[in-house]
Order: sequence, then structure tokens, then C-alpha cells
Amino acid sequence: MSRSVLVTGGNRGIGLAIARAFAEAGDKVAITYRSGEPPAGFLAVRCDITDAEQVEQAYKEIEEKHGPVEVLVANAGVTKDQLLMRMSEEDFTSVLDTNLTGTFRVVKRANRGMLRAKKGRVVLISSVVGLLGSAGQANYAASKAGLVGFARSLARELGSRNITFNVVAPGFVDTDMTAVLTDEQRAGIVSQVPLGRYAQPEEIAAAVTFLASDDASYITGAVIPVDGGLGMGH
Repeated sequence: MSRSVLVTGGNRGIGLAIARAFAEAGDKVAITYRSGEPPAGFLAVRCDITDAEQVEQAYKEIEEKHGPVEVLVANAGVTKDQLLMRMSEEDFTSVLDTNLTGTFRVVKRANRGMLRAKKGRVVLISSVVGLLGSAGQANYAASKAGLVGFARSLARELGSRNITFNVVAPGFVDTDMTAVLTDEQRAGIVSQVPLGRYAQPEEIAAAVTFLASDDASYITGAVIPVDGGLGMGH
């Protein structure tokens, strides 16, 4: 049965791979994007998740065209890497406002329809960095670690309503964001990964679509690493 799916930040990279995977499975897929031209084939809604009013308007448009959101993938995120002593207050708070508080906004709004339906699937896209830590990424790592506590709290709060909350923690993924690294930087990263390679965005999407499937109906509050073994034990 075709479901109403929303992927935030679904216009490129991991988010686009996730959106395509749901669409290929026959779901009605909406994506949010902040800038640029969105990809064809989806209900694309411009939305900055740091603005509660834009989030509200995006949901109204999606609900009007696809019905209440049944599967939410909170993927939108930003980085502003900097060493602590050089990190400004704005560098820290803007990353938290997008990655963590922005996720709160989109999850809270989706929850309205899920509570009425007495079912729902929420998958939050975190990062191996949120579990391992990373020098120069204190803001990003804090925001991504926060998603774990957020998801697990809601898994306990809303499990009785048949709404699941899970986290996917990707490692290094072959996207535009990592393509800018030098060969030396890429080799240094790969040397730390037991599987010896980057992930493909489709491999992250496979974990997300599984968590939203009937096969995962008894999984909630889980953190699924898709990182080639980089963060094992964390």
C-alpha cells in the first residue's frame, strides 16, 4: 500500500537516495529542500527547518496532496566545522538549531497525524561522528548525538501508540560533501574503516527503508550503524 513519506533534505546525497528508494517501492514521496532546484519525480517543498512557520506550511502542502505523513525521515543537516577555540557562538547554535532543534520541529508536526492514525515510522539520520566524536566537529557531533537521546525518549513516550523511532548512523559516504576531499584525505579516512571503502548513499537508504517496513515493526529506539565498522563498540 502506498504511504505518505517525507524526507527532509531530500534533494541531494543521502536524502535523495532515501527518497528514490521509497519512490521505487511505490510510496508517495515528498521532500523538503532549502535552496537550488529540486530533483524531478517528487513533491518538492521549499522549507527551512529552522523556521517553525515554514515547517507548518510544508506539512499543510504535503497533507493536502499526499495525506498525513506516515513515514518521516529527518535527514536535513548542516556542518560548520571549526576548532573549539575558533568556533563562534553562531557556528555552534546554528548547527544545533538545524540538526537537532530542526528535527524536533519536523517530528513534532508529523506526530500530530501519526497519533490520530495510531501508527507511524520515524527515522532520524545521525552520524558515526555523534558516537565517536571528531576533532573540529564538536557542534556537529553534539547535534548528532542529541538525536539518539531524542529518538529513544520518544520511543518510550509513544511506543504504546504504535509509532517507532529509530536512528541510522552513517559513516563516510560517497557524496558531493566528501568528493571535495583530497586523495590523501580520502585515503586517511578509508584506512580507519574495517571494510576499507566509503558507503554508497543507496546503502544508507536500504537501512532506512528496512526500518520503515513491516519487517521492522518490533524495532524501536535502535541505533543502526551503516559505517563499514568504523564506530563499532560505540
